[in-house]
Amino acid sequence: MVALAQSSAAGALALLFDPEPLLKQYALKSLNTLVPQFWAEISEHIALIESLYESEELPQPAHDQAALLASKVYYYLGEYDEALSFALGAGSAFENDSRSPGTEEYVETVVSKAIDRYIHGRTAEQAGEGKLDPKLQGIIEGIFRRCIADGEFRQAIGIALESRRLDIIKDIYEQTHDTSLLSYAMEAVLDTAFPLAYRDQVLKFLFPLFPAPTSDAKSAHVYSLTRILVTLNSPEMTVHFLNSLVPRQKLLAYQFAFDLVEGGGQDFLEAIRKDLPEGNEESKPIYDQLRKILLGQESIKLYLEFLKRNNKVDMLILKNTKDALEPRSSIYHTALTLQNAFMHAGTTSDIFLRENLEWLALANNWSKFSAAAAIGVIHKGHFQESMNILGPYLPAQGAESGTGSQAYSEGGALYALGLVNAGVGSGQEVENYLRNLLRNASSEVVQHGAALGLGVAGMGGKSAEAYDDLKQTLFTDSAVAGEAAGYAMGLIMLGTADRTSAEEMLTYARETQHEKIIRGLAIGLALIFYGRQEEADDIVKLLMAEKDPILRYGGVYTLALAYAGTSNNAAVRQLLHVAVSDTSDDVRRAAVTSLAFLLFKNPAQVPRIVQLLSESYNPHVRCGATLALGIACAGTGLQDAVDILEPMTRDSVDFVRQGALIALGMILVEQSEASSPSLAPTRALYAKIVSDKHDDPMARFGAALGQGLIDAGGRNVTISLQSRAGSRNTSAIVGMVLFCQFWYWYPLAHCACLAFEPTGIVGLDENLKAPKFEFTSNARPSLFAYPSLTKPPKKETVTKVATAVLSTTAKAKAREKRKAAAEGETVADDKKDGDVEMKTGEASTIRNEDVSPISLAEGTSTPKSRKSEPSSEKLSNFSRVTPAQLAYITFPTESRYQPVRVVSTRPPPSAARTPKTPSAAALTAEHYAGGGGILILTDTRSGEEAEYIEFETQAVPPATGAAPAGQNPPASAPGRHIALDENAPEADPPESFEYPFDHDT
Repeated sequence: MVALAQSSAAGALALLFDPEPLLKQYALKSLNTLVPQFWAEISEHIALIESLYESEELPQPAHDQAALLASKVYYYLGEYDEALSFALGAGSAFENDSRSPGTEEYVETVVSKAIDRYIHGRTAEQAGEGKLDPKLQGIIEGIFRRCIADGEFRQAIGIALESRRLDIIKDIYEQTHDTSLLSYAMEAVLDTAFPLAYRDQVLKFLFPLFPAPTSDAKSAHVYSLTRILVTLNSPEMTVHFLNSLVPRQKLLAYQFAFDLVEGGGQDFLEAIRKDLPEGNEESKPIYDQLRKILLGQESIKLYLEFLKRNNKVDMLILKNTKDALEPRSSIYHTALTLQNAFMHAGTTSDIFLRENLEWLALANNWSKFSAAAAIGVIHKGHFQESMNILGPYLPAQGAESGTGSQAYSEGGALYALGLVNAGVGSGQEVENYLRNLLRNASSEVVQHGAALGLGVAGMGGKSAEAYDDLKQTLFTDSAVAGEAAGYAMGLIMLGTADRTSAEEMLTYARETQHEKIIRGLAIGLALIFYGRQEEADDIVKLLMAEKDPILRYGGVYTLALAYAGTSNNAAVRQLLHVAVSDTSDDVRRAAVTSLAFLLFKNPAQVPRIVQLLSESYNPHVRCGATLALGIACAGTGLQDAVDILEPMTRDSVDFVRQGALIALGMILVEQSEASSPSLAPTRALYAKIVSDKHDDPMARFGAALGQGLIDAGGRNVTISLQSRAGSRNTSAIVGMVLFCQFWYWYPLAHCACLAFEPTGIVGLDENLKAPKFEFTSNARPSLFAYPSLTKPPKKETVTKVATAVLSTTAKAKAREKRKAAAEGETVADDKKDGDVEMKTGEASTIRNEDVSPISLAEGTSTPKSRKSEPSSEKLSNFSRVTPAQLAYITFPTESRYQPVRVVSTRPPPSAARTPKTPSAAALTAEHYAGGGGILILTDTRSGEEAEYIEFETQAVPPATGAAPAGQNPPASAPGRHIALDENAPEADPPESFEYPFDHDT
């Protein structure tokens, strides 16, 4: 017999009016199961249910059932706060009901509300503004217990962080001893919008919980420890930690020092160097080495050597761009200058400039300024020889020359001097030189270059003297010099949130009439509040309320830089609101671009967020969307971003196309043809746009910059806004903010080189020397290979066209042949030189100019029978390792040299399957992974003699033979490309020889 479905709750409700307590208890229990179906009917008696909950006649279980029933009714009525209040009163009944089928949604909602109320209550309790409800405390404790019992440790850690229950995190770690959970807690508190004070409190609590690292165990949490130290910016804590490693774990101490240099600011590193003890007889050499590493110059030298050795610039791309762009046009000259600077950034190879001196001489005014500054980008990091390299261009005897034209090259050289010395710890000599010139210069162009150079070289140095000199330059009210002074003041005081400086700059920005100065000060203000989160809220509110759109523009960047890398929801919401509501196109464009600085740690989210903005009716918003995608997804090869940008390269507005072409270069940097299907079509598109003389100048400018970015640093750097440990890469973020200002001022585009991150594996032993060794990349070589070089165009041979033969002529010739045959003679064939027989099946050739570049690129790869590709390859020290490739790097167990920490925090891929597209795997597996890095190695056979790599400081060896005709010129010759030291000994003359005249023909 089938049970009839219940059609009403009236029977159970009637029992609530019965005087017998047991019947009421039974009715409440029954109604609890009927609520999902008959909640509307039951809600009419909610007052009776509440009175039963408050009644003292019923036993405790009945009280709990009444509270649970009332909670469920209020839940279905949408009154979630009331539902939570009664759930708290239900006690054990709520906990037991949570395991019943069909109540999942109700329980989840109430628990979510309970957590929110608990977090709010804990925050208020810690501030001394109230006391927490013990019933609420009981529910949350139950949630913690259930999470831990089910193994949902990360969920429990998330709630514990939000509710400031750090004791729960400690309990979980003591149960599991899993350092990855501590790393998760660290990432959660760093990458979400917690207040700065609480963030620092959590990090200080977590740091001692991590076990002491050892080089034998290759501890994976080394990255987390580095990130905590860099974020806390506490020299005392860092020195104490380094002291704990010396002398037993000295190699690990060296490794930490190199990692700290990568993420730490100049003032932080300088304080550590000063606070390190002298040490005893055993430890003194170790502390001396640590001071040497923390100076920052060792890292710069090693990466300079890496970029110099592995330079793979395709000179034919530069040659083709030079031939296509009219050199007398200022915009095209600047475009090629920037392209060459980016492609040769840090390689010290100025071969293109030497081979094209006539083109270089055509630069005038600000083009000359940019061309001189480009030398600084090319020699970035070559700080030891910076004065020698730039000597011919710098002002003579500390004062600029009187001629106006010369001032541009002198100003550019001073800017270049700052770029070469960017990030060099002890740049005091250069800074003093630039300050003296800034004070004494009378030309505003020289002042402009000196101010920019001083700002870049002293970034984050907090030098009060430099700030005062820049302030005096600002007060001269020169538009050109004042703009650079505004930027530089922000760079010097980077991240200080100094109220006095901010007020001075804002007051002057309101008083001056020069838009250039206002813009420089607006971005300077943004730089001052870099990384300060809620401390910048007041100044952001002030700037966003200004009538002047340039100050609102500065407010947008202030908000973005204050919350850089945090993905703060409130900040993202505010930027999106400005992007669609502000009256100024410049402010709207900046708001969309600024999303990249908030979201760069989650690049996969950015295409989804800017998808609609990229289809906006406003071209400025579309342009902002292109740069947002380029900066946030830089170096990832993310196909979703490329799919949005590809149609935008055909936009009707020239500056949108420019932005899309630049962004594609950023995204596809260091991608291979095997890993990114968009690489070859994009390169072909660049070549097509650059060579099309009828295309828009701005689009051609964007294509030239894109070519420079996609092959940046000799194809050995990526663009990354975060360090390998996951902390914010300050110089890269600042560099990209300044690069975005190229919209107004092209020379600022050079600052993009501050975001170029070399991706070489550089192995060093305990003496900080580079031994020769090999390691394995467990992936197909083509997956991470350098792109193939451009092939020079083939010379087209003129094919002879078949002569048309009339039918009457053919008949006449046939008659002559028959007549001659009858007479026994032979007739010579009258075929002329121009007569060519047409072969059947000969296809007509297709002209290249009629074929789209994408189909050309796809059509070139004809299927060929080739050998199966190996699944791995051996790489040597100072080899390029891209960010996506890092997960596939292993050191053979039998290798003499082994790293003291893991190369990557990602798990190694399974050997069974080699990845097809590494970029997607890199995004999902790990938010941050700069390629390569400096690795300290332990020598397992220290008794044997080591073989070291000789750095390329020797003179260029003479060529043994001429290169075959038709091949590309060499990307770069080894050794120096410029005479740096006038006192160096001269090269030996070539050996004598006799020319074999007898062999002449």
